[in-house]
Amino acid sequence: MKICSVCHKISGSDQDHLDCIQKLRIELEDGEFKSKITEQLELSKNSENLGVEVKAILEHLSREKDDDK
Repeated sequence: MKICSVCHKISGSDQDHLDCIQKLRIELEDGEFKSKITEQLELSKNSENLGVEVKAILEHLSREKDDDK
């Protein structure tokens, strides 16, 4: 038995829980997505073609990225 390095609970095997590993992977991918979305859409170059709703969402995501730093 081992302690899971993600959730810090007892694991029946000598490895971390599979669901904990997957949850951590998804959270990391989500963070990377948020940090790259404005660059992928080239928001700074051509923001006139985006709708108001999309602009608001992208501004919110970029604010979250700045707050995390």
